[in-house]
Amino acid sequence: MYKYNSVVPGDEKKYLNALYDRVEEGLNQGLLPVDVFNDEKVFRAEMERIFTRTWVFVGHESEIPNSGDFMLRKVGLDQVIVTRGSKGEINVLLNHCRHRGTEVCHEDKGNATHFRCPYHGWIYKNNGDFVGAPDMRQAYGGRLDAKKWGLLKAPRVDTIHGLIFTCLSDEGPGLREYLGGAAWMFDAIFGLHPDGVRVLAAPERFIVRADWKSGAENFCGDAYHVGTAHYSATASKFIPGDVRETGPNARGYMFENGHGFIGHALRSWFGPPFELWGYPPEIRAQFDLSHLDETQIDMITNVPPTISTIFPNMSYLRFPQPAQPGEFPLAFTSIRLWQPVAPGVMELWNWIVDYKFMPEEYTKRSYIAGQFGFGSGGIFEQDDTAVWEGIAKVGSSPWSRKEKLQLNYQQVRVEPDPNWKGPGKFFNSIYGEYMQEAFWRRWLKDMREST
Repeated sequence: MYKYNSVVPGDEKKYLNALYDRVEEGLNQGLLPVDVFNDEKVFRAEMERIFTRTWVFVGHESEIPNSGDFMLRKVGLDQVIVTRGSKGEINVLLNHCRHRGTEVCHEDKGNATHFRCPYHGWIYKNNGDFVGAPDMRQAYGGRLDAKKWGLLKAPRVDTIHGLIFTCLSDEGPGLREYLGGAAWMFDAIFGLHPDGVRVLAAPERFIVRADWKSGAENFCGDAYHVGTAHYSATASKFIPGDVRETGPNARGYMFENGHGFIGHALRSWFGPPFELWGYPPEIRAQFDLSHLDETQIDMITNVPPTISTIFPNMSYLRFPQPAQPGEFPLAFTSIRLWQPVAPGVMELWNWIVDYKFMPEEYTKRSYIAGQFGFGSGGIFEQDDTAVWEGIAKVGSSPWSRKEKLQLNYQQVRVEPDPNWKGPGKFFNSIYGEYMQEAFWRRWLKDMREST
């Protein structure tokens, strides 16, 4: 259904290098060529130059708690099996048999000690090791080399607060180094209780006819759109207050490698009950902040990180919202993945997570709140995905390309707070599009490497 055409490699390289030059020149002027969206050659290069070399989020440990548990996920266009081995280790395996390439696993999740290819019966352990095949003596004259013919296995898998990341390249920084200051943020977001967090249900997945980068860029630093795109939430009285106040109450936390977090001054905006994201007192009383530094504690008390993107395509969202219209807001946490499918098409993955210690009634209402706002039928989700589809359309517009149309990233420049004591940079205003620019510069860096 979703395909892109092949092009002559030499012509493709020339085309991409010229585009990268235009992107760099544009960014220096606060502009971005629309050609970066919904483009066949760009999409193919992203899959090869970003998703096979960068740390990519694939799930949470609570989804595969037991030995033998597995789940199907994707890294770029590659379908992978994420498994829990017999020793508790996590493996990321390419879901294709080494004999003829057929997929060896067709279940979204389950528990298995082995995977058997349905085509010719080659068998693999759940850590990817080759076990055997039918009639090996007659067909091959003896046993095949088990080390040589196992499933392709990601060279690097690592976790932080139960979040599983993988890198298909054995080169480059480790996960914590790659995350940089974002790891410090994760400590303050997901590390508030020693038992950690858990996924409340299987991730919701739905197709959106939009470029994966539109979601990633939006979540890394765009609070400017809220007062316009999401005004229906105020007009319908779905939420209390006026969404047009969101931008003026938003702040920016910018880190290396294109990672960006939006924070909101919830305490000064809504009052003391909304410190620590608005968790109720009985929940906050069980948080352990002893391992956090003073800056982290001050941050989550007054301007907690509410939205973020970890480059390339993982995002986080935690915000107080009603579980039903008219109810008092409660904090919910969403982890999202902007999964590329084809040029101008992505699959949006949405997990709702909460701390393991939380009572069932709270997690139930938290899940409902998350779905009402950011599920496939959520009021905010529908707003976002509808406008992102327009970006994909202009990205492939013959007229826009003929005119070399560029998008405006020229908001007034703001300077980072010189008194900030945490990692990265802190901005007292979200206006300025500095984190979106950082996202695109990271994209450009990865796309240019090895050209």
